[in-house]
Amino acid sequence: MDGFFLDTTLNRCWLNVTLAPMNSPVLIACAHGTRNAEGQAAIRRVMAEIEALRPGLRVVEAYVDVQEPELGGVVEGLPEGTAAVVVPLLLSTGFHIKVDVPKAIKTRPEVVAARPLGPDPRLAELLATHLRAAGLQEHDGVLLAAAGSSLPDGSVDSEEQARLLAELLPNKVRVAYGASAQPTVPDGVASLRAELAADGGTGRVFIASYLLATGYFHDQLAKAGADVVAAPLLPSKVLAEIALERYDAVLERLS
Repeated sequence: MDGFFLDTTLNRCWLNVTLAPMNSPVLIACAHGTRNAEGQAAIRRVMAEIEALRPGLRVVEAYVDVQEPELGGVVEGLPEGTAAVVVPLLLSTGFHIKVDVPKAIKTRPEVVAARPLGPDPRLAELLATHLRAAGLQEHDGVLLAAAGSSLPDGSVDSEEQARLLAELLPNKVRVAYGASAQPTVPDGVASLRAELAADGGTGRVFIASYLLATGYFHDQLAKAGADVVAAPLLPSKVLAEIALERYDAVLERLS
């Protein structure tokens, strides 16, 4: 691939922008979907950032729930024989990754799926940045709040993301879930608060929002009893960079 650097003077940084080769497979950016307007805008911004980082690459929008266009319909709408990679804009391997995505592409062998965005060390760095911006101190506790999944793989991925976050912080880091897994976020907050008290500390409980954007699950975090809820992952170009890496990893595997 031919690459060049785009000087972004306003940001005082360099972005590595790589031209897409001719006839590159379509990148289907597949998010969960939300009714929250800010959340919708945040996800579409990621898709725009993917296009900006890879000029010439066709990026198609799709969702597994709530929003249209639905992933299955997007795949069916591709001309027969069009190669494509579904890149899940999701953070862990749960029901949507294991069931919805395979179902949507099962009749189109030229369409393959990449792995989700998480776990990833760069997401841990982003979470840590948001926590520090929210005022995290060494004696505070951190609860990584993930959406949750009825499948065990989702919890495994979230626990790995919590481990990566714990490597960056001196704080206690625990995990809880918004739905479909245990402990729930309110239970996780209570448990972590008790753990801090048992150690003789007076630290606060911070929630690290392991969610892409604002929406229903993020709104529920404010009701969980924590002292502070940090911002979700977006906006950040890191998510677009990871998405492109997931796409490239599939192409490398198939080459």
